[in-house]
Amino acid sequence: MPAFDPVPNSGRFAYRPIHARPQYQWPNGARLAVYLGFNVEHFAFGQGMGACIGPASPQPDVLNYAWREYGTRGGAWRCLDLFDELCLSTGAIINTALYDHCPELVQALVDRGDELIAHGHTNAVRQSDLSAEEERALLAGCRERIAERSGRAPRGWLSPWISESLHTPDLLAQTGYDYTLNWCHDDQPLPMQVDAKRVLWSIPYPQELNDIPMIVARQMDGKDFADMVIDNFDEMLRQSAKQPLVMGLALHPYIVGQPYRLLHVRRALAHIARARDAGQIWLSTPGAICDHARQVY
Repeated sequence: MPAFDPVPNSGRFAYRPIHARPQYQWPNGARLAVYLGFNVEHFAFGQGMGACIGPASPQPDVLNYAWREYGTRGGAWRCLDLFDELCLSTGAIINTALYDHCPELVQALVDRGDELIAHGHTNAVRQSDLSAEEERALLAGCRERIAERSGRAPRGWLSPWISESLHTPDLLAQTGYDYTLNWCHDDQPLPMQVDAKRVLWSIPYPQELNDIPMIVARQMDGKDFADMVIDNFDEMLRQSAKQPLVMGLALHPYIVGQPYRLLHVRRALAHIARARDAGQIWLSTPGAICDHARQVY
């Protein structure tokens, strides 16, 4: 029989089936925790990365830049009106470049009481392209700037484009973060193995229940995306009878803030809000989910 070399793994999580883990409840006896990840991003003009609605052109790519810019000028404000209407708090995932570009929008998130989550300086730069020193400076600098401008340091991190180096979790713990949203490999919060005294938690963040891959990459209609959100919610609520689960929903205002899509997002969020009002779920934020998981895990 041939000898096989071990297949490399991340070394960050021990394998344990989801049905063979500790049982616990979320606050108010709920078994399903739900949060909205509201991605408010800023992109450089004439350079760098960015999602595209049409074929990429040589820089300056005005078509795709302007499409993304719609999110901060119109889409985000329409989304916030909807969140207010349904009394929904968010985990607001922000680039610190927003403080220079549209500080009024960041202040609106703070005034609503949304949790601010660090998301790099701009989504035009991929974090994994940085040296270790540059990456540490980015993590620490974003945390310091949010604390200075909004009065409270962020506890969570989501890398632009979900890009990591081999040392990102260690650097996050070393620079004071409590949790990361980079990993989409589980439906429960899990502690990560990190090279630091501080524990770093992984809070589930969706790549399926996420408007960029669904609408941009797979070209789904807004109606189909809303149906998918409702179907995923209903099935996870059913599954949560067996174990506590977390469902995140990732929304980008330049995508779902388009009026014809927002119409359908309104339907999906109203469905979730009704379950909250009926006491079936715990509608929360990633930071609060992290806090509760640390107490009960």
